[in-house]
Amino acid sequence: MPMAGVLNIPQPPFYRPVSGSRRVPRTSFSIRATSDFSEAPVTPSSSATSTKEKPEPISISAPPNFKPPEPKPFRLKPDKALDILGASLALLFRLGTGAFVSGYSASFVSKDEIPPDQYALQIAGFKVKETSKLGPRPEKPIEIYEFESCPFCRKVREIVAVLDLDVLYYPCPRNGPNFRPKVIQMGGKRQYPYMIDPNTGVSLYESDEIIKYLAGKYGDGTVPLMLSLGLLTTLTEGFAMIARMGKGTSYTPSKMPPKPLEIWAYEASPFCKVVREVLVELELPHLYRSCARGSPKRHILYEKAKHFQAPYLEDPNTGVQMFESAEIVEYLKATYAK
Repeated sequence: MPMAGVLNIPQPPFYRPVSGSRRVPRTSFSIRATSDFSEAPVTPSSSATSTKEKPEPISISAPPNFKPPEPKPFRLKPDKALDILGASLALLFRLGTGAFVSGYSASFVSKDEIPPDQYALQIAGFKVKETSKLGPRPEKPIEIYEFESCPFCRKVREIVAVLDLDVLYYPCPRNGPNFRPKVIQMGGKRQYPYMIDPNTGVSLYESDEIIKYLAGKYGDGTVPLMLSLGLLTTLTEGFAMIARMGKGTSYTPSKMPPKPLEIWAYEASPFCKVVREVLVELELPHLYRSCARGSPKRHILYEKAKHFQAPYLEDPNTGVQMFESAEIVEYLKATYAK
């Protein structure tokens, strides 16, 4: 697949009207192995009267005298050690699901086989050649309404990493004033995750249905084992987030950015997780460029920034581009929290 197909991705507006077909489950939600996080049902007609109009964009600027930090691989601030340790437990419970792109393979090659201007791990005088097998690429990014601490939402984020998809996320933290009402208006239920594929007009609730759809449309139809174990999948998704104690759940008053932020990250990384938690709490829409191991986007970011490290933030509202998770968290709070 040409790299240009990954780079030239249009950014849809925050409040794009939904057209085309829409699939919504006929049955009401109940707690079971295949159900998603849901609250009391609300009819579209009642929510439409309470849904706010699109908020007026406001001027956003970086904190005074802000300077992006130099990237330092494998650096961990002492006061952030517990955060990263807690976020790392997901790797254990989920057996690394979301850390590798579909069809991932790796081999050691001579350091001369991979040019120095291309991304590659280097170990003991050798380089690691990583490959993957990707399915068809969507022309426009998938749109997903969800929040970080929901186990059903995490299931979908893992398949996004496996399929190496770019997703425009609309965070829906508890008490969030913008995108929770929008989900009710569009789909008729306060249930998460909620997916819209602007490439086909399909919209779906139910994480398992979303996973099957994405795997069939943008993969080879295979659902990874750890995402197909029913109740066990749901339980381990929940256990994976216990140590974070609800981070990424509740809304923190914030300024709505005129344009979505862009974040290069992947689900299995604990450093990416702590940044995502803050993006969700501040209800900041963001284009998520998934780049798990084996993703060709690792090469793209390496060429773009002359370095690869995840997460990497690009804020089109301020022009800031930066690595380092702890500093990204500080920047987001200083720039967007009220």
